[in-house]
Amino acid sequence: MYEYFQGKLVSLEPTQAVIDCGGVGYLLEITLNTYEALRRAEGDTAKLYAHLAVREDAHQLFGFADMAEREMFRILIGVNGVGNQTARMMLSSLTVDELREAVASQDVKKVQRVKGIGAKTAQRIVLELADKVGGLNLGTTAKGSVDTQARDEALSALTMLGFQKAAVEKLLLNGDWTGMTVEDIIKEGLKRL
Repeated sequence: MYEYFQGKLVSLEPTQAVIDCGGVGYLLEITLNTYEALRRAEGDTAKLYAHLAVREDAHQLFGFADMAEREMFRILIGVNGVGNQTARMMLSSLTVDELREAVASQDVKKVQRVKGIGAKTAQRIVLELADKVGGLNLGTTAKGSVDTQARDEALSALTMLGFQKAAVEKLLLNGDWTGMTVEDIIKEGLKRL
């Protein structure tokens, strides 16, 4: 429902931020990694990618500094036994890259170190996320490699066009997209899929 909120950063705490968008203040629950990104940002404007969680008793907005963190959050809450707060705690304790690497290497102990995660839940997370995040680099990129945000936007666009997510992820993982814009990646993806 909400893609992102961009506006004046009115309030910032380690667990939440308030962004003024056209005179309306939105309270977003955030991770510690997003908090650090907002603290380092210059100026008083901020952009947070959003996820709306609807429950019987509340509507809760979660905000993330980048699309990769939001995507990982959404993958995590899809795991049986992992709710919004647990996923937020995991992404406060581990970066997206650290979590992806823990899943890829089946490091259950690293996942279990997160407060509130027991042995069984950690095993379930590693098992269920292995096929979802193992091959796709959702985190930051090294200098000279493809921009993660561009790749994520291309992934989103191509899947919305009806292509299978697994096929698009495989294409994006195996291709050389260095220096390409989102539009270029999408055009090339359309040719190859």
